[in-house]
Amino acid sequence: MNTIMKMKKSQALLLVLIFTIKIISQDFQKSFGVEIGSNYQVYPGTQLHQWEVSIVTNPNNPDILFIAANTFLSSSGFTSEGIYVSTDGGNSWRGADTCYGQPLLLHGGDPGIVIDKNNTFILTRKGFSSGLYSHYSTNNGLTWSDQKIISLDDLAPERAGIVSDSNPESIYCGRTYVLWVQLSPPFPVTFSSTDDGAQSWAASQQINNPSQRSAGGELAIDEDGKLYACWAAVTNSSPFTEDYIGFASSSNGGSNWTLDENAYDINGIAGVLTQKSNIRVNGLPRIAVDTSGGQRHGWIYVVTGQKNLSPAGNDPDVILNRSSDGGQTWSPGIRVNRDVLSNGKVQLFPTINVDKYGGVNIIFYDDRNTASDSFGVFLARSEDGGDSWREFEISDHNFKPVPIGGVPQGKMGDNIGFTSSNETLWPVWMDNSSGLYKIWTVPIDLSTVEVESQEIMPIRFSLDQNYPNPFNSSTRIKYSIEETEFVRMKIYDILGNEIAVIVNEEKSSGVYEVNFNAGNLPGGVYFYKLTAGKHSVTKKLVLLK
Repeated sequence: MNTIMKMKKSQALLLVLIFTIKIISQDFQKSFGVEIGSNYQVYPGTQLHQWEVSIVTNPNNPDILFIAANTFLSSSGFTSEGIYVSTDGGNSWRGADTCYGQPLLLHGGDPGIVIDKNNTFILTRKGFSSGLYSHYSTNNGLTWSDQKIISLDDLAPERAGIVSDSNPESIYCGRTYVLWVQLSPPFPVTFSSTDDGAQSWAASQQINNPSQRSAGGELAIDEDGKLYACWAAVTNSSPFTEDYIGFASSSNGGSNWTLDENAYDINGIAGVLTQKSNIRVNGLPRIAVDTSGGQRHGWIYVVTGQKNLSPAGNDPDVILNRSSDGGQTWSPGIRVNRDVLSNGKVQLFPTINVDKYGGVNIIFYDDRNTASDSFGVFLARSEDGGDSWREFEISDHNFKPVPIGGVPQGKMGDNIGFTSSNETLWPVWMDNSSGLYKIWTVPIDLSTVEVESQEIMPIRFSLDQNYPNPFNSSTRIKYSIEETEFVRMKIYDILGNEIAVIVNEEKSSGVYEVNFNAGNLPGGVYFYKLTAGKHSVTKKLVLLK
């Protein structure tokens, strides 16, 4: 009873709904072609820790930014999800350290957030003792719905990955997807979706049946609505090190999944960092897909924290793997941080964003410029899909991490957040330099970034595999011709009958892309044939219905 009274008293102290912070400092200094401003706290002044922070952008209005974090009051154990919103492009913020969706005292934290095509804010969270729940807001986070049940099957699910399809040309536009790992044997990756702005959720489905426990499920979505999921498979004994990456994709709104239980090997950093007050850490994967329309459109990137497996050294490093074919094959690991290998320095908790130019941006904690007990925050940016990197420190001060008192397992948190809007990158992280863990950020102006010149290669006749494949309703086909020719592209069924002609004209030398809409065709295997002059090539495509 005393505990409940303390929690209610703490709840009353949290009824501060609006707090406006200082305007972003205009005292910029330039570093590596990117403007870095002064760091600031998004929502300071309260007695709650803010940790495990995420940020998203409104797909219809890039000036609307939504941040959520775990919030925790050490004196009482009160746990909730902080809600912080800017509607003016990050110039000012309002919010509260509590999500006020009922029931207030049964929130368990671990928020996952997204904004859907109708501008609805959606937040998922753990229950106080069990279950996965959601709340939604139709007024930019000012008020929240009562809890909606996603799943009651999970004793204590991990933070859910969540994405929403906001492309009007996608047949699944408006659908929001959530993915999480059940923390009970066999620790499977589990999935659900909503078509009504989180008012109700479809029955959950298990994606995999792992031989090793899964951890850290994440989701990404491309502009055609194709879903990509990744997670780590971990060893079966403490410290439960991440052993390899699992990957799955769905081209039909999550009804069916193509599964690769072991896409590639990793060696995660799970355990404690003795030099940093024994904080508990992990190397769990984060995923992003390029939707820029550029030359690496559709590439998938997964970033993890690893050590003792090349190209990582014997201390924690940030490692990127990428796929240019929808996750069918993966590149070898790429070491993102550029400090000397195995120099005793620590990089961890990476998260990734691919901006509208196709730039790959990764932020992470880094102690290369600090004492061994402290951290700063770095950003690494690649403009060539990860082949080369530029790094710079975005934090203007360091902090000494310590476990949060009263939080299990000695944690300071497991994840930080990253988004982009217009010409600005928005990283967010937790930092206890003020005495409590608070959300810190700095806007990074990309308008002055110079895209590196790229060697122009001679154009050759080629026909790419359609994307996505398999597909539902429509798919894109890219091809190139080396000189002016009359070009034909035809679609045939499995019996060789001509179904459609989608290109039938003279084309000059260049690279082209055509959309094939198969909305009126039955599902099955088809072929597409490109003919230009003396060249001809045929490939297979699969229509799912």
